[in-house]
Amino acid sequence: MLKTYSGSCHCGAVRFEIDANIDHVRVCDCSVCAKRGALIVRVSSDAFRLLTPLDGLTVYRWGSRTAADYFCPVCGILPFRKPSHPTAAERATGARPFDGWAVNTRCLEGFDPGSVPVKRISGSRLVLEPSGKEGAG
Repeated sequence: MLKTYSGSCHCGAVRFEIDANIDHVRVCDCSVCAKRGALIVRVSSDAFRLLTPLDGLTVYRWGSRTAADYFCPVCGILPFRKPSHPTAAERATGARPFDGWAVNTRCLEGFDPGSVPVKRISGSRLVLEPSGKEGAG
């Protein structure tokens, strides 16, 4: 059953809501996610409501530059991100692009990320192909 969760950064300058049935969280082992330590749930764009202006956040793009990591410019917390697109190898196996949001469950009020299983994502295996497009290596 879908539940509405309110979320925010540490200082409260960034506020949002999601509608989700959180039955697991994701942890990625890529270099930036490993340092960040976020436990992620993916939600569709329709299930995500930003209550503060997106243009007031700091955005970080790296690697293939297909993902966008959004940070509060005041406290530095990353409450959500737009995920990267599947690599060429992932697309070859049928992976589809995800056009929603990856939400840091540690920023959700009333949700304990330790209450659900953790799915491990091997983001460290992503590399750039010589053409500049993503690939797996």
